[in-house]
Amino acid sequence: MEGPPAINNSRQNTIPDGFLETLRRDGVLRHSGAMLTPLTDGVSSEIFRVDDGEDSFVVKRALPKLRVKDDWAADIGRNRFEQMYIQYVGRLLPQAVPSLRPGAFDRGYFAMELLGPEFVNWKQMLLRGEARIEHATKAASVLGHIHIHSAADAELARQFDSTANFIQLRIDPYLLTTGSRNPDLRHLFEAEAQRLASTRQCLVHGDFSPKNIMISTARLVLLDCEVAWYGDPAFDLAFLLTHLLLKGLYHAPHRIGLEEMCHAFWRRYIEVAGEAVDLHALEPRVARLILMLLLARIDGKSPVEYLTNPQQTGWVRQFARTGILSECYKLSDVLQPWFSAINEWKVQ
Repeated sequence: MEGPPAINNSRQNTIPDGFLETLRRDGVLRHSGAMLTPLTDGVSSEIFRVDDGEDSFVVKRALPKLRVKDDWAADIGRNRFEQMYIQYVGRLLPQAVPSLRPGAFDRGYFAMELLGPEFVNWKQMLLRGEARIEHATKAASVLGHIHIHSAADAELARQFDSTANFIQLRIDPYLLTTGSRNPDLRHLFEAEAQRLASTRQCLVHGDFSPKNIMISTARLVLLDCEVAWYGDPAFDLAFLLTHLLLKGLYHAPHRIGLEEMCHAFWRRYIEVAGEAVDLHALEPRVARLILMLLLARIDGKSPVEYLTNPQQTGWVRQFARTGILSECYKLSDVLQPWFSAINEWKVQ
């Protein structure tokens, strides 16, 4: 939320009947005059600002059907995994997640810290052309510490045995749907989906993208971790890098430093991960996932909303398909040709 939270007047994001009373009954609200204000965010969840006397905070409630064009259902139990992720990271890196307020895990919602007007959304900064290397390196540091600290933890793997949730929110809408819409690539997407679903290495955020990162001068805060899953760290890395590539195309041919940001993010992650990362095994997985996610952001259930020129979306499709078919599974085989091409971009 950049500045004062904006109000969403859309009918789809009004206050649900009885929800205010539920919050009172559960002890979340303490004053009879407490008010809920729907916020602008909320594709997969309803998000409300709560003003309860002099206290202000946020309540997030998972939706059983996501607000996208395609039919996309998801178990609201993911709300519990999101709380668990915030609790875990909060013990490791307290400043990197919003603080949670007391509450039950089984109600389909939770309450958390309201980030103030000093915070800016990283996605909005990038769309405005503000690309700062220090933000990429900080994000890499946070992610690296989470991955390394949680690696090879059998108890954590048991707690975040959320593969069914990850399939609903990532594997099906991004990989399987995209494969079905590109029949000649279907077997490759299905193989990657199977590989992802069977990988157990560390705690993964699952939606590690600029839109879910808030930045102030003092803190970098992760949000929207409802896809949290004990799985493959390559997914978080590829997810973030895919977003940076797409924003590079959005600004093309104007260069704002996103290529440098991609390299800085990767270098810093490797520095933090150190010997715990098998780079020879990790890099091909990241490169392959970037290509598949690029295509998924055009042909999957969650198409990127800021690329509206058919010339751009067609080019992304061609680039991703070519890379997948040629098995270009080194980061240099993805980043260098991508930025070389868009630096010469001519809008028709």
